[in-house]
Amino acid sequence: MGFAEDHLIPLVDEGLGNSAYLVDLGDGRALAVDASRDLRAFRAAAGRRGLRVAYAADTHLHADFLSGAVQLARDTGASVLASAAGERGFPHRGLVDGDEVDLGGLRLRALATPGHTDEHLSFLLLDDGRELGVFTGGSLIVGSAARTDLVGAERTEELARAQYRSLRRLATLPDEVAVWPTHGAGSFCSAPPGAERTTTIGAEKRANALLAAPDEDAFVRELVSSLGSYPTYFARLTEANRRGPAVLTGTPPLPALNAKRVQALLADGGQVVDVRPAAEFAAGHIPGALSIPLRDQFATWLGWLLPDTVALAFVVGDGQDLDEVIWQALKIGYEQLAGHLAGGMPAWLAAGHPQASTAFVTAGQASDGPYLDVRQEAEYAAGHVPGALNLELGDLARHAAGAPAGAVVACGHGERAVTAASLLERAGNTGVSVLDGGPSEYAAAHGLRLDTGAAGTVDAGTADGGAR
Repeated sequence: MGFAEDHLIPLVDEGLGNSAYLVDLGDGRALAVDASRDLRAFRAAAGRRGLRVAYAADTHLHADFLSGAVQLARDTGASVLASAAGERGFPHRGLVDGDEVDLGGLRLRALATPGHTDEHLSFLLLDDGRELGVFTGGSLIVGSAARTDLVGAERTEELARAQYRSLRRLATLPDEVAVWPTHGAGSFCSAPPGAERTTTIGAEKRANALLAAPDEDAFVRELVSSLGSYPTYFARLTEANRRGPAVLTGTPPLPALNAKRVQALLADGGQVVDVRPAAEFAAGHIPGALSIPLRDQFATWLGWLLPDTVALAFVVGDGQDLDEVIWQALKIGYEQLAGHLAGGMPAWLAAGHPQASTAFVTAGQASDGPYLDVRQEAEYAAGHVPGALNLELGDLARHAAGAPAGAVVACGHGERAVTAASLLERAGNTGVSVLDGGPSEYAAAHGLRLDTGAAGTVDAGTADGGAR
């Protein structure tokens, strides 16, 4: 078949920073690459074109989402293609380096590209022998390469050296070959910021600093030094994907719970997650509830801050999509979804239960007291309020005792800050306020100029509360 540009349909998960791909094979069949368990976008794209997914290829054992390949095999009869070295516990065609799969005109060639994971494969798409593009997963990505520390700190350097060899191998492909990575901007698998999610071999040879590294040691130093923190749930999903996620029949329900049942769930060790916008949570919420505003990044923070072993009840606001709550939880392996509070906070109050509130302030209203910045370290270093203390949201629960009393808690816009405030309140620090905005607004309102550079951190019991 002749391959046209519109035969490739990227499907971007903005929250996790990943791209999956649907390839129209030209005869009513399609190839899916790195599909997640949330297949709503895949089904919509395939439906618009009248396609049936015949092949589901996974480049690696994903740590940041559950694979949708098993579900596609059940729903559409798709043949699952994946590395033989992954030893997956479900029916699939195990591939090794150099294996080719006839897609019915197009061919897919497996290229062993370890580094991000041990068993990582890239898939080279060929049309009558012509190299069209390569699905690189977490190997070569736009401007970088994916992180190599997910297997364990003791193997980070070893896998970084494997990543060096994998990138050099991919760089031998012709310059015009398209590069279709899975991980992109916003991914905690270590993609740099930027709008572009696809590239070419030639563009990466010209602009990717890792490919420009003079030798393997320099490559390793540069890659490893760029690695920041990543969500705790990443540690669970590799094995979950090796076993294969449970097959679902449609969207599971999220039952309506009355206030008494939500109270009983809390008493039994369950958790309440309030997904309403930051300002609504601040105005009044169930004491002890964790605020995670429903947005693209909801799954990331759910997986970072709560275990997957406890029952979850959700507080939702008017017009919020329950299916979005369900699928963002399911795609990262959260199955114990007890339900949502019927009637929301008005029903909670009508049942005679108390509510808590949090100060939600503009930059002009914010005090000149301690300023706690809960953004990632790299964000903080790029520009922060002078004297601000930095404690990443993902680490806050472990170090909440060290957070200064009465702090202005801030991130870039307010969503992570309200999550941080809810964590601090659960730990007994109830005098904080949440900044509706970020460091630029605060600095402008207080006559300050942003600083850059390394973070000032909070250590439990040592914060003096004197920073802005």
